[in-house]
Amino acid sequence: MDNSSNYDDGSDLGYLPSPSSTETPGFSTRRGDSFLFRRTYSETSAFSEPTDDHSCSSEPSHCHWPADKFLAHDQPVLGKLRVNTKQQKQIVNDQESVDAELELMKERFAKLLLGEDMSGSGKGVCTATTISNAITNLYATVFGHNLRLEPLKPEKKAMWKREMDCLLSVCDYIVEFIPKSQNLKDGTALEIMESRPRSDIYINLPALRKLDAMLIEILDSFQDTEFWYAEQGSMLANSTRAGSFRRVIVQRKEEKWWVPVPCVPPGGLTEKSRKHLRHKRDAANQIHKAAMAINSSILAEMDIPDTYMASLPKSGRASLGDTIYRYMCSTDKFSPHHVLNRLNMASEHEALELADQIEASMYTWRRKACLSNSKSSWGMVKELMSDVDRTDKNHVLAERAESLLFCLKQRYPELAQTSLDTCKIQYNKDVGQAVLESYSRVLEGLAFNLVAWIEDVLFVDKSVRNQD
Repeated sequence: MDNSSNYDDGSDLGYLPSPSSTETPGFSTRRGDSFLFRRTYSETSAFSEPTDDHSCSSEPSHCHWPADKFLAHDQPVLGKLRVNTKQQKQIVNDQESVDAELELMKERFAKLLLGEDMSGSGKGVCTATTISNAITNLYATVFGHNLRLEPLKPEKKAMWKREMDCLLSVCDYIVEFIPKSQNLKDGTALEIMESRPRSDIYINLPALRKLDAMLIEILDSFQDTEFWYAEQGSMLANSTRAGSFRRVIVQRKEEKWWVPVPCVPPGGLTEKSRKHLRHKRDAANQIHKAAMAINSSILAEMDIPDTYMASLPKSGRASLGDTIYRYMCSTDKFSPHHVLNRLNMASEHEALELADQIEASMYTWRRKACLSNSKSSWGMVKELMSDVDRTDKNHVLAERAESLLFCLKQRYPELAQTSLDTCKIQYNKDVGQAVLESYSRVLEGLAFNLVAWIEDVLFVDKSVRNQD
């Protein structure tokens, strides 16, 4: 006898769940190799009027059941269905968000592969420059609007980690081959070539990743802080926290009007909060020094473009001017700090201009020192510097110019890139160097900002306590 007649109560083939069924309505159930989809309940379908639509199943409809009996029996089911509907909507929203992020990543990596040339004609920039620009733009997207000591938003943090992992993954395939001895089963010794990460990437990339994680950790530590922020010039701080204080002096140049002003309670910060700020400032300062050292070493290893060498003046004296040239030639005991103190620079713009002049004169003198030894190829300068006569006047002036430039960069750690650094980045074709340089540069900038923001808070706290 056919058992299908036993399902005249409307429970056939998943139309209605059996009262004894433990399956959750709204989810599929596997039978054999196929899926049977349960029809979900809803308030609309449960209380709608019956229709004469003959295209529907001929099985009994819900509306023929007594409403009170139906509600008494299936009220828990309705509650579960409401929860499941919310979960399904959340899943759909999450999937749409993932799809949108995936499309955005596709667009960015398409531009990366095209070399930022949307015509596809092959006139784009080289891969190294494209990746360097991509890391710089990602940093601006994630941290560009973050001007406060507060944790990153979860979506920003996820974007930074996800996309940086993708951009840095290119370094996994930049390898060098080294000889390795291998013994066969019969005792025969063979020498094979083994691949390993290139030495500069093997040394610097793990260090940069560690610095990155430490900077994010510093930002995450500023939760539920005793200080807060108000837009500069705003008097709305009194409405945000009781006892707030706005008569403070911020150690910031007036042109940075867009940076929010930190505020502290009238009595200042507690000793615990002050100690925490100092500890994080010292940590960020060390990170800044480490990132700057890595960036400087990478830039030093980059080849000097021929366009820069062609633009150098004929003499270092013409680049520096007579005043600085006399300082560098007048005494045997040259003091770069004394020279900088005599110059009395009033702005960072003047310092950057001086750095460009010193750097140009330094390479002009080095080129002359090499050419004086009958060596005409500038590409061999690194190898030739050890052969140059240390007493040669051009070599001595180049060494003094290098020490003066180093002292200038120490005195102005926030100094922008010089013309040579910019030219190196622009014409560099080494992808590994481009990744390391841009990664270290953005971490250096973030660490410097953290130090500045913490010092702003400490300065405001000190001003408030001195006024009490």
